[in-house]
Amino acid sequence: MNRAVKNGSLFQIKEDKKAKKLLLTKPVNDEKPPFETTTLWDYPKQSYGSTPKGNNKFQGVTPAFIIWNMIQRYTKPGDLIVDPMCGSGTTLDVALDENRKAICYDIHPQRSDIIKNDARKIPLKDGSVDMVFIDSPYGDNVNYGSDPRDIGKISAEDEKFYTELEKVTEEIYRILKPGKVVGWLIGDQWVKRKFTPVGFKIYTMLDKYFEPVDLICVTRQNQSSNTGVWHYRARKFNFFLRGFKHLIIMRKPETKPQTDKKTSKVNWKKYK
Repeated sequence: MNRAVKNGSLFQIKEDKKAKKLLLTKPVNDEKPPFETTTLWDYPKQSYGSTPKGNNKFQGVTPAFIIWNMIQRYTKPGDLIVDPMCGSGTTLDVALDENRKAICYDIHPQRSDIIKNDARKIPLKDGSVDMVFIDSPYGDNVNYGSDPRDIGKISAEDEKFYTELEKVTEEIYRILKPGKVVGWLIGDQWVKRKFTPVGFKIYTMLDKYFEPVDLICVTRQNQSSNTGVWHYRARKFNFFLRGFKHLIIMRKPETKPQTDKKTSKVNWKKYK
């Protein structure tokens, strides 16, 4: 064997072979979502990377890139993330992939690593969580399961829907550490010629407990209404198909909030 080589040594050849082997064994798809810098988030698919994040066949599955961006901005490795309405487990998969600890609950758990629990009573200590993410029902438009405690069995037109979600809000406030954030993903509703601004109602509810950080517009991709038939109906009957969801980001204040807090009014005179 000729130990002398042109433009190098045997050691270099071995190093080159080692590098080539590492390249060949590297996962084909190790993509990460873009780090979002605006309040308009848009992604063409539900997941990313070589491993699934949640189940893209699950109705109402959360886009994984949303949770990824929340984790990058508001947590560090080793932090504890909680999702009280975890669905098919997207939050759990993204958190563990990013070296965060995660505890995920759902009233209709889809997997063995999701704990069956009612979000109105989260079994965790006060001030023990670094971030909460929740993608809650926005009405009774989806049948998630048979458990009668499911808040998703209540219409968004019924005030009880918001009363029950406020109980979830109180639990989120209790378990969060001061200064930490909650991200709440929610959509509006248009049913039987009636629009219900669910997102604004949830924002108003959260504003009683938390300090606003920002409001993100998340475009809705691949929803069942994105078909020619539905676009025809929207034109014929003069209504709008839902094109986005609200991602409401709130921070737990250092001091206890006043729950009778009123929505501030703008003095428009100063803008004239």
